[in-house]
Amino acid sequence: MNDDGLRCGCAGATVWFTGLPGSGKTTIAQALGDALRERRHRVKILDGDPRYATLPTGLARDDPHRHTERIGLAAEVLARNGFLTLVSAPGPAGRAAVRRRHEASGTPYVEIHLDAPRAVCAKRRPTGEETGHTAPAPTPPPDEAYEPPADPDLRLITHHMSITQTAAAVYALLVDKGAVRSRCPADGNASRGAPWPVKGSWLCRDFGSVP
Repeated sequence: MNDDGLRCGCAGATVWFTGLPGSGKTTIAQALGDALRERRHRVKILDGDPRYATLPTGLARDDPHRHTERIGLAAEVLARNGFLTLVSAPGPAGRAAVRRRHEASGTPYVEIHLDAPRAVCAKRRPTGEETGHTAPAPTPPPDEAYEPPADPDLRLITHHMSITQTAAAVYALLVDKGAVRSRCPADGNASRGAPWPVKGSWLCRDFGSVP
């Protein structure tokens, strides 16, 4: 379905997922996106992982700060125009500049830290063979370079939570901040009072090998 047809009248916002490679950024963004679309929100997902990228990633290694700012610019423009933009961010470089850009334009910005131990994340990362690459799958900069945010809007310990629980926690935060409505008039579930979509096989999924 075309995102342009998913109009519920709610405000746009950027949801910025940050965490170590393997913490679940891409997986949670996709699950949350599915749920929001079911409730007729306009959703865009921007992924900084080279394997799932929705924007050019040539700068990811050479200039990670500029790469993050480029993703942040795209997210801010989309959010300012009414999209709930879910970003699976690369590393820490440029994160502060992205927040400042959103603050300057008055665009809602929510930072989610998906927190999982390095050992757990390493086990989740698929190999080149698993992803269909003839060479090892592309990887982001070393984990040691990652700096967790000091004061995120929400910190989730993903290795103790299912995909459903994690996505639902982010959804609840968006409701609390007014980015989405708990009873959206355009939502088919609203008349039944359902606070969380029940369709989709992702509701039964748990963390295994995730990006």
